[in-house]
Amino acid sequence: MEKNLRQQKTNIIKIALFGPESTGKTTLAKQLAEYYETQWVPEFARDYLQEKWEENQHICVADDLLPIAYGQVALENKKLSSAKKYLFCDTNLMVTKVFSEMYYGFCDSLLNEAALEHEYDLFFLTDIDVPWEKDDIRDSPVGRESVFSVFKQTLIDTKKPFITLSGDKKSRLAKASTIINNLAIAKEKGFSSADFVEIYEHGISIENILQQLDILKNGIAKSNLVSPATIGNGILTLSEDEFEEKASFFDSQKSNLKIKKFVPASGAATRMFKFLNAFLNDFDIEKETINAYINRKKDKELSIFIVAMDKFPFFKAIDKKLKLVYPDFDNLERDYKNYYFIKLLLSSYYFDFANKPKAVLPFHKYKTHIANPIEEHLNECVHYASSNQVSNLHFTVTEAHQNLFEEAVGLLKSKIEELSGTKINIGYSYQNKRTDSITVDSANKFARNSNGSLVFRPGGHGALIENLNELDSDIIFIKNIDNVIQNHIDKIALYKKALAGVLIEIQQKVFGYLIAIEKQEIRENDIAVIIEFLKQKLNITVTNDFNKFTFENKINKIKELLDRPIRVCGMVRNEGEPGGGPFWVMNDKGILSLQIVETSQVDLHNKKHLEILSEATHFNPVDLVCGIKNYKNKRFDLKQFVDHNAGFIVEKSVEGKTVKSYELPGLWNGAMANWLTIFVAVPLITFNPVKTVNDLLKAAHQPQ
Repeated sequence: MEKNLRQQKTNIIKIALFGPESTGKTTLAKQLAEYYETQWVPEFARDYLQEKWEENQHICVADDLLPIAYGQVALENKKLSSAKKYLFCDTNLMVTKVFSEMYYGFCDSLLNEAALEHEYDLFFLTDIDVPWEKDDIRDSPVGRESVFSVFKQTLIDTKKPFITLSGDKKSRLAKASTIINNLAIAKEKGFSSADFVEIYEHGISIENILQQLDILKNGIAKSNLVSPATIGNGILTLSEDEFEEKASFFDSQKSNLKIKKFVPASGAATRMFKFLNAFLNDFDIEKETINAYINRKKDKELSIFIVAMDKFPFFKAIDKKLKLVYPDFDNLERDYKNYYFIKLLLSSYYFDFANKPKAVLPFHKYKTHIANPIEEHLNECVHYASSNQVSNLHFTVTEAHQNLFEEAVGLLKSKIEELSGTKINIGYSYQNKRTDSITVDSANKFARNSNGSLVFRPGGHGALIENLNELDSDIIFIKNIDNVIQNHIDKIALYKKALAGVLIEIQQKVFGYLIAIEKQEIRENDIAVIIEFLKQKLNITVTNDFNKFTFENKINKIKELLDRPIRVCGMVRNEGEPGGGPFWVMNDKGILSLQIVETSQVDLHNKKHLEILSEATHFNPVDLVCGIKNYKNKRFDLKQFVDHNAGFIVEKSVEGKTVKSYELPGLWNGAMANWLTIFVAVPLITFNPVKTVNDLLKAAHQPQ
């Protein structure tokens, strides 16, 4: 035997099976070789040691390890010559190295060096969830967990690309073949094995990554605006009496419905305090006055914050703490007092407001206490999102923040339940990591952090369509965490219930038509009535060639148009707030529909579109009521109604470097693009977002 530990170079994709004894390595190597019609490399040590045992019952000793290593390398190089695209290695020198260190306390330097140098495109770490099988050369099933840990840690320490395989023979083969197919695609596209494993562990498919890279390279088509939606042209307007009527109708129906309130509340309040963070980073109190800084930066926000400081609901708590931290605080100059106030507000050692979720921050000052958004949403929930004395509230949260939500809910829930006579059920969910996006630099190359790892960013609030898709409710109210109000809760409840009443009326009519279609009760003269309903109530106009369709095709088209989830969206008068608004949009198939469009989705270099944008009269306050079940009371798969071309490219900063990433179509934008949509004008009182801390100074957030 040639004493050679050099691995032959190749373009063949080599997969190494790696793990303790009796974990299915040989079985899987054989299965994969058969599946891909290629070669596999048996374990040289097995025949070598079996022969030794049969001759004189001798077991493996330290001196056997180098001969085993030479034999294994020779066998692998030999099999490589006849392999087709893939080679599956039942074992490798890394396994020999681990056993040497485990059983003999050392590893020969030649073996150790070769084990570290040998390259495989991927290691499959075989789990210990399969039964241990005894044979002449195997050790004992005792301590399998600790042995498995050693194998896993070795791969981590040596920075080898690996994925753990668990399950029975059939499921392992299915999982492994899927991974290998994706690995081959990744390799063809220039991904390293380490990149592939990072992406896999993040739960994102290679197909999605490639789509993201294509979008980041080539851009996203902007929305094709036709006109703004206005009162009488896409936006329904109601009198106060009609709002009361719709709300009463909802109240009459709700006992038969499962109702839930859905509140997107992920992420920290970083943007809320952005201008204050910028001040702390750029201001030196020893070198200039705050007024000089304000003039230098033209920072009106900071000026407003300082002038109205005592009106914030958190003022007294911070002022009290300041006097404990700085015993001579009352004797300090005004600039120092203001500076230390802002510093304590944001310091991670004290209040750390910018790194906490908005949900738990002090928003409203009542005579008896300070309220946060969680309390306001709980109060709202029992007022309109309840039936049969039960209210259901669902928060989407960041996993790291869930404990803060639970603590806040724990302090508030029983008090509100007692006052309202309504039981409140709370649910939580996280944005799925598999909806995250890869980031790239200005040259569209993978952005990496200081450790060399890929950088992923959350895919935006559009990812929450998956969270919404998991809820089993008939009616779902959607409202952002920061869109709350101090006082006037009865007015808020009225308009929310009225939107739900509009939804139920439309839904009942839609369901009636769909049931009649299923029962074959629709006649030719009924079609004109349904087409008029589509036009007048749902703002849907059939194509010009509809009248040329056969009766059967007309029925099929009507069913296709009607059998969709429904959203009723409150719209307020546009008063200059940034964000999305209602527009008539033409898609790439020439179909006109009502959509909520963000400014970033509009081509601002297109004069026509810019003019349409400027003519918009209304704004989307993210005040939605949704019906997510069909006429058979089955949940729609909401992911089937997403416009995947309506995403966003955003620029962010990672470790001081500008990067680009892709955000999914927004939850109330492209993620609901193919829903039945009704826009209803609602009063401005329903829209009270807190985008910056200074918004808390507005009348809606101040004591009456």
